[in-house]
Amino acid sequence: MAPFLRHWLFGLALIVGSTSATLAAKPIKQIAIGYLELQLPATPLLSNVLPEPEDSGLQGARLGIADNNTAGRFLGQHYQLLEARSDDPATLTDAAERWYQQGARVLVANVPTANLVDLSRQFADRDMVIFNSASQADELRTESCLDNVLHTQASRAMLTDALAQWLLAKKLRRWLLIVGTREGDRAYADAIKRSAKRFGGKIVAEKNWTFDADLRRTAQKELPLFTQTDEYDVVVVADEPGDFGEFVLYNTWYPRPVVGTQGLKPVLWHRVVEQWGAAQLQSRFGKQSGRWMTAKDYAAWAAVRSVAEAGRIRNLPADIPLKQRLLHPDFALAGFKGRKLSFRPWNGQLRQPIPLIQPRALIAQSPQEGFLHPITDLDTLGFDRPESRCQLIADH
Repeated sequence: MAPFLRHWLFGLALIVGSTSATLAAKPIKQIAIGYLELQLPATPLLSNVLPEPEDSGLQGARLGIADNNTAGRFLGQHYQLLEARSDDPATLTDAAERWYQQGARVLVANVPTANLVDLSRQFADRDMVIFNSASQADELRTESCLDNVLHTQASRAMLTDALAQWLLAKKLRRWLLIVGTREGDRAYADAIKRSAKRFGGKIVAEKNWTFDADLRRTAQKELPLFTQTDEYDVVVVADEPGDFGEFVLYNTWYPRPVVGTQGLKPVLWHRVVEQWGAAQLQSRFGKQSGRWMTAKDYAAWAAVRSVAEAGRIRNLPADIPLKQRLLHPDFALAGFKGRKLSFRPWNGQLRQPIPLIQPRALIAQSPQEGFLHPITDLDTLGFDRPESRCQLIADH
């Protein structure tokens, strides 16, 4: 072996050995993150809808932990995921309390709105940060402000604003709105009406879907008559569980596009998102779980990743609490959406672009070009500061 190569290899061995010894000598900081999921029975539907994976959300949190530990081992950090999934809310609250007593200070909550509110009250005036990875309820971002909760799940208003921007950019201004009977359907319809008013759309008619017929047999007969009204540019459907909305496509009185909860759909995340490095995220998730990443998976992943990123903000004292770090102007999460993501300091909502998809392709991503904002165009999606009574942290 040439002398210079021998000396180079010897030097490299010293560096590697020294680095390994330093890491071994440095105490490992253990960071526990709790994951809570309320398992609800499936909703009976009239249409054949693909069911949500049973581990939707959980697999996203697990991938976030793996990603945190990939970088954490070089920083002397080790992340652990504590898991509790049950159909009994008391089981989840007991688990959260037990984890808190053991030192956990972060929860990812895949639970409905009412349970999230209860969880927030449980840890009021304590140093627990709760991430909402499931509820899209607009009131949590406007009226029912939860001081210890941050939202990685998108609100309904964010989704419908993203859709409305695209419709107005395409000059599709006249909308027929069809609303289902469930509470979520009505909330989605309310968000649609707000977005129409905000961006200049016009709802020419609103119709409530009250039929219980089997549309697999009667859609061609029922839907053309049901959608016969003043002429419209687009049909907007508010059917969150997918009870009837899939049958609206191609069965309307006027041959018009269908958007909303079916057709062209605004989503937090979808398997067709592959740009901006997302294909790599999708691939890693698929190898781990054997399936595609859902919106709840993405929200849980973003929550877990946010904890690690908050600890890496430069020029901040080590003793600044996690919540203040997450809401700090220098916080940025690389979320594979082409933009750096950050939390709104007034309501804790994660700012992020919203993909508009059909089942096999990404069609667009909002905010659309031309929708301006004095600070960031991401705040054209959802509730801006003047529209919300929330104020989680004082202005920086």
